[in-house]
Amino acid sequence: MPINNVTGFPGPQAQRTSDGPQVQVNRSEPNSQKQETGRPSTVDTVSLTDTAARLRGLENTLASLPVVDTQRVEEIQQAIASGEFEVDAEQIADKMLAFESELSE
Repeated sequence: MPINNVTGFPGPQAQRTSDGPQVQVNRSEPNSQKQETGRPSTVDTVSLTDTAARLRGLENTLASLPVVDTQRVEEIQQAIASGEFEVDAEQIADKMLAFESELSE
């Protein structure tokens, strides 16, 4: 199943906008003093929404977490090797259904 939507919202809802302030980009044109000093001729500024700032913080937090829980992987490998690893098909099915239902909300 291809993943076309990483926001968790199906279809057109993925393009939601927040009620907060939107991204604003401003540009001021150079004046004669800026041209004489050789400094940049324009100044660009960008303002992001609170949601974007929170998303950036979340991305930084996730980037600092390990990709794999190596201790858990070792525990499972030992359980498989010793024959103690059991698969509960009903529990897996329940969790898959719950996941699908969350995606469709």
